[in-house]
Amino acid sequence: MGDLKRLTPIEAAHQFINNHFPNCQGALLAGSVVRGEATETSDLDIVIFDKRLGSSYRESLIDYGWAIEVFAHNLDSYKHFFEMDYKSAKPSMQRMVSEGIILKDAGIIDSLKKEALAILNNGPEEWSVDTINIKRYFITDALDDFIGCTKPAEELFIANTLAELLSEFVLRTNRHWIGTSKWLIRSLKDYDEEFANQFFEAFNSFYKTGVKTKIINLSEYVLEPLGGKLFDGFSLGKD
Repeated sequence: MGDLKRLTPIEAAHQFINNHFPNCQGALLAGSVVRGEATETSDLDIVIFDKRLGSSYRESLIDYGWAIEVFAHNLDSYKHFFEMDYKSAKPSMQRMVSEGIILKDAGIIDSLKKEALAILNNGPEEWSVDTINIKRYFITDALDDFIGCTKPAEELFIANTLAELLSEFVLRTNRHWIGTSKWLIRSLKDYDEEFANQFFEAFNSFYKTGVKTKIINLSEYVLEPLGGKLFDGFSLGKD
């Protein structure tokens, strides 16, 4: 369809529900179009709750001029995804439900939103001391590889690994949700915007110049409150 005929996100979502899930008990429009962060390639994330479904499923399609991602659940199966996202500390399902604009509601959405918000507000499970030490060790290992590496191609991908490890470590040790891809920096900003800017500057500087100093300093800064780098004496799986 041409852009002039493209429906608004709300119009397209309502038509989709009316045509494909007219008897569902609840439906939400979520994602970037709801948060005001939509780009030219953004799709519509539509969450369905239909008691007739045997199990949850995800489906992608193009309709009404939009790419549409459907997340379909019955009135119980969504709980598995709440639990799975809680354990991974990446609460995508909880975010969709809590932020979603109501498209249809047979009296179930309010309780679902409260359930999602309660999980989001409580934060992820606290890491144990053993888990923190394991993460310290793997950050130390990657950092030492990064410092000693002299091959630009390898340095690039070690830096990528460090970005994921460091962001996870900062967020989880402070009981905040984590993210990957674009949600990595978004999660850091939700935690501490000033730190997120420092994080971005450290990696952006390396990618532009090849100078490692800011990433090394950032890594040591992140590790220091929890005991610093860890190598000597570390053991995993030994009786």
